[in-house]
Amino acid sequence: MYTQSETTLAKSSEKTSPISVILVSSGSRGNKLLFRYPFQKAAESRSSQTNKQRNPYALNTVADLPEDQDGDSREQTPLTDEQLVAGFSDIILATILATKSDMCGKKFELKIDNVRFVGHPTLLQHTHTLQVSKTDPSPKREIPTMILFNVVFALRANADPSVISCMHNLSRRVAIALQHEERRCQYLTREAKLMLALQDEATAMAEDGGLQSPFWQILPKCKLAQDLKEAYDSLCTTGAVRLHINNWLEVSFCLPHKIHRVGGNHIPPEALERSLKAIRPYHALLLLDSERALLSQLPLDCSPALVRVIKTCSAVKNLQQLAQDADLALLQVFQLAAHLVYWGKAIIIYPLCENNVYMLSPHANICLYSPLAEHFAQQFPGHDLPSMLAKFSLPVSLSEFRNPLDPPVEEANLIQMVIWMLQHRLLIQLHTYVCLLVPPSEEEQRPRDEELPLAARVGGRSLSTPSALSFGSPTSSDDMTLTSPSMDNSSAELAPGGDSPLNKRMTETLLASLTEHERQVILSIPAAQSPEDLRMFARLLHYFRGRHHLEEIMYNENMRRSQLKTLFDKFRSVLVVTNHEDPIISLFQSPLD
Repeated sequence: MYTQSETTLAKSSEKTSPISVILVSSGSRGNKLLFRYPFQKAAESRSSQTNKQRNPYALNTVADLPEDQDGDSREQTPLTDEQLVAGFSDIILATILATKSDMCGKKFELKIDNVRFVGHPTLLQHTHTLQVSKTDPSPKREIPTMILFNVVFALRANADPSVISCMHNLSRRVAIALQHEERRCQYLTREAKLMLALQDEATAMAEDGGLQSPFWQILPKCKLAQDLKEAYDSLCTTGAVRLHINNWLEVSFCLPHKIHRVGGNHIPPEALERSLKAIRPYHALLLLDSERALLSQLPLDCSPALVRVIKTCSAVKNLQQLAQDADLALLQVFQLAAHLVYWGKAIIIYPLCENNVYMLSPHANICLYSPLAEHFAQQFPGHDLPSMLAKFSLPVSLSEFRNPLDPPVEEANLIQMVIWMLQHRLLIQLHTYVCLLVPPSEEEQRPRDEELPLAARVGGRSLSTPSALSFGSPTSSDDMTLTSPSMDNSSAELAPGGDSPLNKRMTETLLASLTEHERQVILSIPAAQSPEDLRMFARLLHYFRGRHHLEEIMYNENMRRSQLKTLFDKFRSVLVVTNHEDPIISLFQSPLD
């Protein structure tokens, strides 16, 4: 029996995987279907129904389906992928997929019943002519040439628009590579002639009683057919395609629906793009494979900057530090990090430090004898995965694992185990968020629980016990000070002079967004009697809406962690502290609802 996650994965795979890949051409000899894959089951289906009479002009009839004795199998048994395309003969496919020259260079999309064909028809702008003799005044004879071709992917009609767009992108990339090789050495013409010759041989054999599909003979002898089959198989399995057209031009492509999966669900490309745009310098890049394995997968002509990023990357190093160590611009590091994340080679995390709070992911595999547990035991001898995960059943900071008596090797081993669990999406990180919650006045009716702000309800702490955080001594991560590129846009520095009139006016301006009752409650706090503390509180007021975590405030305002915690402690009667995931990072840790 299949588990729920496996069933969900299979259903999602059906929606994202192509049904077939087809290569058609149009030239002086008409429209030709050069190759299609898969073809085995389709050929067997046709050979088993040779004794049945059918309308030669029908695309797909109910009689073609197995066990169709009462004529209602269309409603009882859903069509398989092979049956969806098997009803289209080679002649029909060549006719409908080999478009006119006016449609070349544009997206091709055609929906027929339950099948959607997506491609990028491409025009070949060269001609071949032959002259018998230089002295012969007779007109030249034109050699049969190919005018256009189209690499088409057949999808289910209800395929997601993002999948359709990705398939068109792959078709366009393959078409550009084939067009280049055709101009360089007439590669496509040679492959097409070989395919047509083998089809003629197969047709002659079929007349002698053979029923084997002609594509069986094309596949082992034609490099282009092998590339198309490899692309189809990769799309159906890993989602990463890497072809070498004519053993020369590399075509790389990834289907994000296959690569980015968490808990059996795929991450939509739109959500992934939004997350990549929200990367900040205080984030870190976590490679999902070893440095040696990633470098071996890079093409020979890859960017040297990408190699430097991979070699310099560390889970304890934020992107700003990574840019400095790799001697690259921060924007370039952002682009390279987004590239690695999009290809499923890395994820975005917050740099590992003692203050990081982790807990067990609700979608983690906690089976005692799972392959993941065996892999963990091999990677870290003397430790078992279930016992390690049990330590994170409740939110816990890494500083709680520190033991002054342990040798440094144990601390390094702990860091590696946490990195390993983050790579396999077994842990989620919780960040600290702050919400402003002023007690209502006596005249006002106390709001009901469901009317309270979400952060106040999630926090689960009463205002009568506001000291929700235990502020210990600063750790090494308190000294981390980042320089924000947007410091000019923030009110990071007020006018010098302590309690000057200018500072008073600026503080009053920052507090103007509050109601009169909220201002009175805040000003009645003992810490508000200090102009410096009140000025800092007013300056950070727009962060107290539960949308900015502690690390983001530290970066934007160029402040230390200890400064913020001290401020929160002084104004704890009107501030509620909560812990939950960062939406940017949670995309790579848990599936979307």
